[in-house]
Amino acid sequence: MKIAINTGSLSSASQNRGIGFYTSRLIAELQNNPSLQLIKFEKKIPAGVDLVHYPGFNPFQFSFPLINTLPFLVTIHDLIPLKFPTHFPPGIKGKLRWLIQRGLLLSAAGIITDSQSSQKDILDLTEISPAKIHVIYLAADKVFKPIKPINKFSLPDKFVLYVGDVNYNKNLPLLIQACLENNYPLVLAGKQIVATDYDRNHPENQALVKVQSLIQTNPKKIIPLGFLPTQDLVMLYNLAAVYAQPSLAEGFGLPVLEAMACGCPVLTSQAGSLLEICEGADIKFSLKNLKRCWQSPSLRLKMSKQGLIQAAKFSWQKTAQQTFLIYEKTIQKNPG
Repeated sequence: MKIAINTGSLSSASQNRGIGFYTSRLIAELQNNPSLQLIKFEKKIPAGVDLVHYPGFNPFQFSFPLINTLPFLVTIHDLIPLKFPTHFPPGIKGKLRWLIQRGLLLSAAGIITDSQSSQKDILDLTEISPAKIHVIYLAADKVFKPIKPINKFSLPDKFVLYVGDVNYNKNLPLLIQACLENNYPLVLAGKQIVATDYDRNHPENQALVKVQSLIQTNPKKIIPLGFLPTQDLVMLYNLAAVYAQPSLAEGFGLPVLEAMACGCPVLTSQAGSLLEICEGADIKFSLKNLKRCWQSPSLRLKMSKQGLIQAAKFSWQKTAQQTFLIYEKTIQKNPG
């Protein structure tokens, strides 16, 4: 079986974001499968392959060719920008690209997505047949685990942690205000948090503008660390008293799973995919629950144990194996 997989996300700004992580980790696991010959490509599709996989999708940018002569799969991680059009305005060209791609997706041999929540959004926003959509969960890397951490950044002895982007759907200002009201130190990790080269007037960036303003006015209470290598993230999850994700919507929520895998207690909004990913190993984010978790070592210990059990249910080996099975079934239905 010869599969061509697009690696464009590994040489773009997406390489340190969810799509890049997904692509690199999926490829690493698939390459361990002796029944599969995986051929990586960026632009030109290799000859002689049975199936093409595009592991990333942006509704407002062309994510696969307009003309496809081979059966192809597309991974749609989420369609969140379409759910909040005021905060993710596509512009005229973006709207046109979405309309074109929305039609072209009907010709895909199959769609892979990260959660049942994203599957529902795809069904609501496209005319793709439910039989074509396959839910395959992601996982935290094996390196995310309980360790004896070293506080290399001289962080407070006790702090709340958030890792990720600063888009509207992340609802980060709510977390910041909750921490400021209670005088809880908040550590923020992610490339976007310290970004300076962006349009401060663009609607999509207003959450970032607000967050950076709050950081500037509360420099001792909010600690922005920017992008960190994986080993430093593992250290942060192990140091944090609480990990919080108050998102309005999520396609998966990988940092939540990474935190649980490190034994860090997790509070989430339970919106979008978070409810199905955590399965009760988290506590719903609220000011009251943040206080409860912050003040109770016994509650944090209980949550830590539950999170470790839940995170262990996910692995990239499972993700790759389930993806391989979709490859097999798709080729059987679409023989060359």
